[in-house]
Amino acid sequence: MRYTIICTLLLTGMTVNAQNKGAFTGKYPTTKKVAHEDEYFGQKVADPYRWLEDDLSADTKDWVVRQNKVTNAYLDKIPFHSKIEKRLTELWNYEKYSAPFNRGDYTYFYKNDGLQNQYVLYRQKEGGKPDVFLDPNKFSADGTTSLAGMSFTKDGSMCAYQISEGGSDWRKVIVLDANTMKMLDDTLRDVKFSGISWKGNEGFYYSSYDKPKEGSVLSGKTQQHKLFYHKLGTPQSQDKLIFGGDETPRRYIGGSVTEDEEFLVISAANATYGNELYLQSLKKPDAPIIPMVKGFDNEHDVVYSKDGMLYIVTNTGASNRKVMLVKAKYPQQENWQTLIPEMRFPMSVSTCGGKLFVSFLKDAVSEVKQYNLRGMEERVIALPGLGTASGFGGRETEKELYYTFTSYTHPPTIFKYNIESGESVVYKSSGVKFDPTVYESKQVFYANPDGTMIPMIITYKIGTAFNGKNPTLLYGYGGFNISLTPHFSVSNIPFLENGGIYAVANIRGGGEYGDNWHDMGTKMTKQNVFNDFIAAAEYLIKEKYTSSEYLAIEGRSNGGLLVGACMTQRPELYKVCFPGVGVLDMLRYHKFTAGAGWAYDYGTADDNKEMFEYLLKYSPVHNVDNDCYPATMVTTADHDDRVVPAHSFKFAAALQAGQNCDNPTLIRIETNAGHGAGKPTSMVIKDHTDKWAFMFYNMGLTY
Repeated sequence: MRYTIICTLLLTGMTVNAQNKGAFTGKYPTTKKVAHEDEYFGQKVADPYRWLEDDLSADTKDWVVRQNKVTNAYLDKIPFHSKIEKRLTELWNYEKYSAPFNRGDYTYFYKNDGLQNQYVLYRQKEGGKPDVFLDPNKFSADGTTSLAGMSFTKDGSMCAYQISEGGSDWRKVIVLDANTMKMLDDTLRDVKFSGISWKGNEGFYYSSYDKPKEGSVLSGKTQQHKLFYHKLGTPQSQDKLIFGGDETPRRYIGGSVTEDEEFLVISAANATYGNELYLQSLKKPDAPIIPMVKGFDNEHDVVYSKDGMLYIVTNTGASNRKVMLVKAKYPQQENWQTLIPEMRFPMSVSTCGGKLFVSFLKDAVSEVKQYNLRGMEERVIALPGLGTASGFGGRETEKELYYTFTSYTHPPTIFKYNIESGESVVYKSSGVKFDPTVYESKQVFYANPDGTMIPMIITYKIGTAFNGKNPTLLYGYGGFNISLTPHFSVSNIPFLENGGIYAVANIRGGGEYGDNWHDMGTKMTKQNVFNDFIAAAEYLIKEKYTSSEYLAIEGRSNGGLLVGACMTQRPELYKVCFPGVGVLDMLRYHKFTAGAGWAYDYGTADDNKEMFEYLLKYSPVHNVDNDCYPATMVTTADHDDRVVPAHSFKFAAALQAGQNCDNPTLIRIETNAGHGAGKPTSMVIKDHTDKWAFMFYNMGLTY
């Protein structure tokens, strides 16, 4: 099937000018305004949509229903909407596999037959046939309950898994006897932001908060994380508090048992950056918890334990990180010794087969090296090209590992790697119907107004004419030390097939060049992030990849903030905008659920007058004016444990009231569209169908 982009179309028998193709001719629901003001350092700030913060109220629910009715009516009228959905469904309908992992006598792997809403976990013995171990598609009738985490005992005889209902961050933990596949009477409830780490076969460690009062589950603050130990066969009410609570209040706490089962490592933090480390021996009854690192100025992670030595990755004095070694008897930071020094590019470390695998992020693409436990480099692992390699982890006894390689034009391929020889062989290729030889990705570097060079990877069909008329989607994030690395997306294929250009800018605020790159996009330097992204758009236009009439921008969460700020600062630069589950009210984000933990990146309006004024200057909700904004589709959940729906609700309402031209401003609200565990395949297809249809239609194009 072949579809062609045409800039001037015949629709319903009439010639439609591209400028007015997506014009909004309907009527937005009335959004009431309330006379509410907050005062910050003597300055009053109006908040007329404050009532939308109550996502459980009847008024808000009614508003959501009426908004969705308008949005769905608009999307349904797009004549090629069904064609895109059909093509995406065809593309998604292929077998998908995860890399396998070994536990006990079994090899486990995840598989999706094609259009299943959730991946199914299979297992098989050597030489045997695979059997279904766990099928999340049977968790709920509508597919919105998903598997959100899995942990086996070291011998593989038991496992504990988490489920997320409707995308919620509040989880249930269910325990299985892996040999008999029978559920034990150890189900835990109200677990949030937690891993699961087994202590032998006796029990496991997990983290959670006290559940907010009835009616405030989504908006109540989650301030004090607590690390518990659950002993099998006992009720959750008897779980032992290990760390946290009133004596050691921390916002985020995690506990993990080292592979040799010698130690419990506790990481504690108050924000999304910086953590303390604590160590407890598990071989001595009631052993004390010993501080390794106190204070939150830097980040540290114990990645391996062997023969009484601890291997630690830290950024203390090394913004790109380094590997340190210390005796577990004297684990305090002053005793750490450098094993692998800081390099030019940021590093992350995993272990398998008694080796260290160091992944370097070299201009936002992967380079992986193998080291021995003495810190000596053994080899550079040959990768198929410029892209993202992930995995390289496994048990100490394993002689082989599996890793996955992908790029914007390379579907995920699973490789088996021999640790002794260094040989990689293809284990499982992707079955997606895509010919990568027809497309290319090019990395460019462009200058921000302050002279900083920013990398960007641009992907398009070979032979594309750069004449300023190509539909282009620019994607970004720019926060929380998170790096955007090349990855293949099935959802982008219809866009690329129809002449689209996909660009990803590695702007400041992310982790692409280490902690300094991150810090240059935080607090009082957050505007750098928006400037970098705006400069990316200007570069694409200047080099005639596209023009403002064919340029869309997208981002989610912190990226939703990015899009909201850029479209209110430079609305004329873009044709279409997609702010997804965005942090959009910068004066109040920290007052709900886990929002206060984001203060390292943003600062808060309560910090001081200067910080308040800086936030107010770019806060998207507060900077909507009577202007002509791009065609905008705001996406969010109908509820979300991090209260981002209120941000999106208020932003959409402000845009609708402030829009002074006929570009549509729509909000798309769904259950399970937020930050929680994976969405059903059917919902993912619908998300992207709506996105591509909305984008093409408002650019005056067809499919």
